[in-house]
Amino acid sequence: MFDNLTDKLNGAFRTLAGTDKLTADNIEEAIREVRKSLLEADVSLKVVKIFISNVRQKALGADVLESVSPAQQFIKIVHDELVTILGGEYSPLDITGKPAIIMMVGLQGAGKTTACGKLAFKLKAEGEKPLLVACDVQRPAAITQLETLGKQIDVPVFTIAGSQDVQEIADQAIARAKAEGLSPVILDTAGRLQVDTALMAELLILDRFLKPQEKLLVVDSMTGQEAVNVAETFNTQLDLTGLLLTKVDGDARGGAALSVREAVGKPVKFISTGEKLDNLETFYPDRMAGRILDMGDVLSLVEKAQKSIDEKEATETMMEMFSKDLNFESFVKMQKMMSGLGNMGDIMKMFGFGGMFGISTEQQKQIATEGEAMMSRYQIAISSMTMEERRNPDLIDFKRRRRISKGSGLKDNEIGKMLNEFQKMRDVFRQLRGMMGGGFPGMPGGMPGGMPGGFPGMGGFPGMGGFPGMGGPGAKPGSGPAMPPGFSKPAAGKPGYSGGAFFNKKKKKKK
Repeated sequence: MFDNLTDKLNGAFRTLAGTDKLTADNIEEAIREVRKSLLEADVSLKVVKIFISNVRQKALGADVLESVSPAQQFIKIVHDELVTILGGEYSPLDITGKPAIIMMVGLQGAGKTTACGKLAFKLKAEGEKPLLVACDVQRPAAITQLETLGKQIDVPVFTIAGSQDVQEIADQAIARAKAEGLSPVILDTAGRLQVDTALMAELLILDRFLKPQEKLLVVDSMTGQEAVNVAETFNTQLDLTGLLLTKVDGDARGGAALSVREAVGKPVKFISTGEKLDNLETFYPDRMAGRILDMGDVLSLVEKAQKSIDEKEATETMMEMFSKDLNFESFVKMQKMMSGLGNMGDIMKMFGFGGMFGISTEQQKQIATEGEAMMSRYQIAISSMTMEERRNPDLIDFKRRRRISKGSGLKDNEIGKMLNEFQKMRDVFRQLRGMMGGGFPGMPGGMPGGMPGGFPGMGGFPGMGGFPGMGGPGAKPGSGPAMPPGFSKPAAGKPGYSGGAFFNKKKKKKK
């Protein structure tokens, strides 16, 4: 999502690197690159002109603070303008009716029916009692699909077999919702391959008859500028209340997200970021601007962690990791919890690794791929260890290492490398524990909202050293974990040093 745009914008910002102040000349050079980046991202020309005009005006009138570089000041201006283009403020879903009615509209193939299921799943998780209604009578497969989705998420689906009267279907669905205390009512309306009179007539009947609180247009992000034409047509006829963008994860350019909202003046309320039913995110303009500029989106990550990670278990695991030596058992527990947040690449993006370390999107993908492969090897090797070895890694000598190698199917040197890397993680945790006076009493983690304060292998986040597949800032992908800045490996013979019992070569016995 937005990968190409992110890389292009970061390239534009580099044109200001090393400059002492913002001038008309260097601002124009940076703006040319920003304009080029937006056009290549398939952002509509109208939106690009508005965006560039506003950025130029603000940049030329900006007073650069002494503590902020010109490049940082320009990035801040671009960020603020991105937030404005994306809608400015978060726009919540209106579900105040009894029952609230949400009419989902869009062209065939945009992912409307699946979006209905995702929205129902999300609202149910938030404590609502949604009812899905199959109003797409033109396509029998859509009714079957909606019924299947309803069963998967345990949400009731209302249909009238054989009926072609969408007004009757909606009327009876609302009567059922009132009788059973269900709300909101989510209408999956008909779609077409293109906007036509028959389609609009059907939608207008529902709109005028039901007066829904929300009329959400489902837009396929991968259609680029065509999404703007579709949105403008629907909005002219129906006066939409918001947008739901699908297939955002498959659109590396991101032009639709920037163009559609500005074109119709309606807020983006949700984005669909994957195929799973829980892959629907509430849209926050400021957070999305941060993602586009590779600044990260930690708040969304924290919210996801709160839903997918058991706080009590996370607290116990973190306390265990910081109150005594890191072992493979606690490592596995933490990895299982973190896997609920998504793949490593997505997590890196949400932490803003690119902006933090100047890592391109392609490099992040490479790091994530190598990191995932490394974690897979870890899991295979750990599954071949005894419970005693998992709890006390110092027991693993050469004999045990060979046994683990045979049991896991990994080469002996792979096991040795893994154990070396794990020892570096343990050393970091020891130093952190020492710095904090023996642990983090009463503190489940360093992140807001009780999120665990670190990926195992990230060294608790300082400098991000030790991320699987990433040797810290400036390291080449695949170079393995590194000590974070400010930390040094304890010297042999000093407190906290294990002596490297796992992996040092055997010394020849003296005769």
